[in-house]
Amino acid sequence: MAEQKIKNEILAIPNLLCYLRILLIPVFCVLYLRGDYSIAAIVLAVAAITDKLDGTIARKFNMITNLGKIIDPIADKLMQIAVALCLSITYSWMWILLVVLVIKEIYMGMMGIRNLKSGQKVYGALWFGKICTIVLFISMIILVMLPAAERVIAHTLIIINVIFMLFSLIMYALTFHKMKKDESSIQ
Repeated sequence: MAEQKIKNEILAIPNLLCYLRILLIPVFCVLYLRGDYSIAAIVLAVAAITDKLDGTIARKFNMITNLGKIIDPIADKLMQIAVALCLSITYSWMWILLVVLVIKEIYMGMMGIRNLKSGQKVYGALWFGKICTIVLFISMIILVMLPAAERVIAHTLIIINVIFMLFSLIMYALTFHKMKKDESSIQ
């Protein structure tokens, strides 16, 4: 019975979409580095759509799994980091965004591990994290599609994303702090 449950979780449609998103990462990188920007943008758009679809399907058809709660953000972050690394070749300010992204994700990972170790429930992304991801994907698609974009436009998009990412990091830090405070008041 437990084996079937694990198999069902691994093969759940939302999780399959996450695996697809992970498989699209090297495809995107090769296309971008070869200069096939339009096709790379399409691959990135498909990845963004699968991100939206997996969550929608999971909620609508009650297919939310613990594996999905873990694999979905991993797929997102791997794609985002890969795209940011590729874009940093074209846009020097992308390194700023990449550093903030990595700091945020290391923090999120550490707090997630802490919560798991303390026996707390694993939660999905909160509204501010979702907005940050949407803004990031849209900006990255624009920057991939327009590799010769004016530096002012590119830098503005990068700064907007850094602001959203820092806002998201602060909101998650406050949320984790509140969870820790609530946990200690229960004990």
